[in-house]
Amino acid sequence: MSNTPYLAVFELDETLIAADSASLWSEHIAEKGLAPENQIAEEHELISAYAKGTMDMDRYMQATLKPIIGMDRRTLTQLVAEFVEEKIKPALYNDAISRIQWHKQRGDKVLVISATGEHLVKPIAKLLGADDAIAINLEQINGIITGRTTGTLSYQQGKVTRMKAWIAEQDIQFKGSYGYSDSINDLPMLDAVDRPFAVNPDPALALHAQMQDWTIMDWRHENNILR
Repeated sequence: MSNTPYLAVFELDETLIAADSASLWSEHIAEKGLAPENQIAEEHELISAYAKGTMDMDRYMQATLKPIIGMDRRTLTQLVAEFVEEKIKPALYNDAISRIQWHKQRGDKVLVISATGEHLVKPIAKLLGADDAIAINLEQINGIITGRTTGTLSYQQGKVTRMKAWIAEQDIQFKGSYGYSDSINDLPMLDAVDRPFAVNPDPALALHAQMQDWTIMDWRHENNILR
């Protein structure tokens, strides 16, 4: 095994899991009575713009963080742990887990990157065995969630900005990089890696991948979801 690893970058929603984690989260906290019923409808309306690449990420984060404003970190951590167990574990793609394990066995570093809040992404990345995660950072004051975000949002070109900053902080030089995503929103990230893979691609990404002769992987086939 080489001492110089590759970097494997995975998008989260619809790539590693058969769902959108933020949507599942909205449903989960609504079930717990922590969010109004119209929260789910508003979230679904906003997420529809994501598929078109026209989402207002600031507005989306304001809407989805509203129910946890004023919550302390410990309470949020417990709530997210329940969420990961009840909603995320059953939605994991077997092929995604196998691909992460393939990279780990080679000695590669695995990074999950997502345009979802860090409170959800980091525990899911840990569950998947990733080395680290990049997500939208939440502002906290004295351990209390304010409902605001901080820093560069890890969305579209912002993912590349955050990824490059993360790489610069590492004490190793990567031999090369792999990238996996389902969404046309992640075209900047896929263009930034050496070996891009279109996983469960939306129509726009599928077309682009075909034109660029990228490898297309479909992890959505029957019996591939952990139930």
